[in-house]
Amino acid sequence: MQGQYDIYKKLVNICGEENVLMDEPMKDHTLVKIGGKADYLVIPKTYDQVVEVIRLKEELNVPFTLLGNGSNVLIQDGGLRGIVLQFSQLTEINVEGTRLITQGGAHIKDASRVALSHGLTGLEFACGIPGSIGGAVFMNAGAYGGEVKDVIDHVKVVSPTGELRTYTNEQLKLGYRTSLISETKDIVLETVFQLAEGDPALIKEKMDDLTFKRESKQPLEYPSVGSVFKRPPGYFAGKLIQDSGLQGKGVGGAEVSTKHAGFIINKNNATASDYVATIRMVQEKVKATFGVDLELEVKIIGEK
Repeated sequence: MQGQYDIYKKLVNICGEENVLMDEPMKDHTLVKIGGKADYLVIPKTYDQVVEVIRLKEELNVPFTLLGNGSNVLIQDGGLRGIVLQFSQLTEINVEGTRLITQGGAHIKDASRVALSHGLTGLEFACGIPGSIGGAVFMNAGAYGGEVKDVIDHVKVVSPTGELRTYTNEQLKLGYRTSLISETKDIVLETVFQLAEGDPALIKEKMDDLTFKRESKQPLEYPSVGSVFKRPPGYFAGKLIQDSGLQGKGVGGAEVSTKHAGFIINKNNATASDYVATIRMVQEKVKATFGVDLELEVKIIGEK
């Protein structure tokens, strides 16, 4: 216990007492409203604090998890050991000409709205994506024909050992739901998007259309991790799940959405074990019915 308190004191010295939470329930920090406790949830306010926390976890050799805004992640019921870093106070978005300079904790949908307000086109596709900028770079987030790789100029990151680096678009190796960041485990501090001047009325029209499509098709009335599975080559995951007769079925409080089969919702106080069991049920049924392996898009982390 003394060791735990020593770690807590060191983290408080870096980030301040109000920004270090011990034994924090992670269900309060994820969009699916599921997750056990984190030993230390740390919420830095500056890039320097991020670097200091990274170097401290290296010095102490404690487990470490980076959490964006809690979308596209399922934290298991046993929670997360060691330090969990969240960027909910690093959310600035600034505009310089046709460039958007965004901190890693900003929401990408907020960046799309800032772009609209300055008559900049290129981020319309992101208007409904719930993730953070850092998470969007990590997985090359995309929707409705657009991807982050189409508009990134460069990113500034801190390595897992506390070194500052910059990567250009080409160096990021952005592919379908993957990037260099997913390999190196660097932490995105700042992303610069290169956009173009556009007609605000046309930009808004496109964003309104995409928002309508999203709200009419996705089960936004329930907590979820978002899209659970990657798109299998030649198929659509949601269609395979729907045609397998799985909508409305699930384990415990988790259920395959009747509105969009690609989503598993937290319908009634689901646990992570409910959610994982429902994922496995879907994978097994689709494999048995169509011979297709559904690969996870959601990240499952933590202890059972």
